[in-house]
Amino acid sequence: MKPKLNIAMVGGGFMGKAHSNAWRRVGQFFDIPFEPVLKVIVGNNAPVEDFAARWGYEEISYDWRSLEGRKDIDIVDIVTPPVSHKDIALMVAGMKAHMLCEKPIALNSADAKAMLDAANKAGIVHYLNHNYRRIPAVCLAKRMIEENRLGQLYHWRGAYLQDWTMD
Repeated sequence: MKPKLNIAMVGGGFMGKAHSNAWRRVGQFFDIPFEPVLKVIVGNNAPVEDFAARWGYEEISYDWRSLEGRKDIDIVDIVTPPVSHKDIALMVAGMKAHMLCEKPIALNSADAKAMLDAANKAGIVHYLNHNYRRIPAVCLAKRMIEENRLGQLYHWRGAYLQDWTMD
């Protein structure tokens, strides 16, 4: 039996759905040494209850500060608008819970540095999510560059074409 990894998700919008789906399915894609448990979803608008039921969260909250001091949370996944990232990240570092943070990390470099310093001081794993870095085409391009299969690169231009945001 794998050890459980209790996850608190702060933010239940589109990225909250995407991250919740990823947490639920990560074991189907990778051989991971733990079992993710969707412990608590923290949202600021209704219906958080529906979100929790749909994705399988055990608990709900409407205030991210309710996580402070909880010893049963291993990771806090921050998927709120960037204006709140710094305050949440500093609290998470104080909890000594690991954290994931959706991009952009902060409103300015000083806030990002404060977040990084707090995470490093706490000795926690911290990760800024750039989900396209794991896309197979991007991984292939990176490998080809590392293997010098493309020769000397002088210029690069790329576009990720997607239509799911269009009406």
